[in-house]
Amino acid sequence: MSTSTNDENTPVRFDTKIAVLLRDDLETWQRLNVTAFLVSGLGATAPEVIGEPYADADGTAYLPMFRQPVLVFEGTKETLTTAHGRALSRALPRALFTSDLFSTGNDRDNRAAVRAVGTDQLDLVGLAVYGPRNAVDKVLKGARMHP
Repeated sequence: MSTSTNDENTPVRFDTKIAVLLRDDLETWQRLNVTAFLVSGLGATAPEVIGEPYADADGTAYLPMFRQPVLVFEGTKETLTTAHGRALSRALPRALFTSDLFSTGNDRDNRAAVRAVGTDQLDLVGLAVYGPRNAVDKVLKGARMHP
């Protein structure tokens, strides 16, 4: 994270980016479900993306959330495949969701479904990446912001 000054009123600018890329042929419920699953992986393995806990004026505590926005993009199956390859070549933290995961019902079966398919044969429907802004931008080249 970087800021231009230490002034409490100065907006915080991040030198990292969290992005989700969804396949453009998913139904609305699938887009929401895939996004939620994908970003959970980033929060679990990149603790620096998590901000401080929240509390309201009455002192009721709430869970911490990401400290920065999550940008959501969409693209074709080919765009996802290309982005996946770019994320791998840059060794960026990433999470994936394949079409097979829509038919499984638990975490063990989800992991087995991914493990059963080679990297180049994965039927990707979603990908989340985290890293330096420029690197994430290069991974997402060809994708468009989700409407």
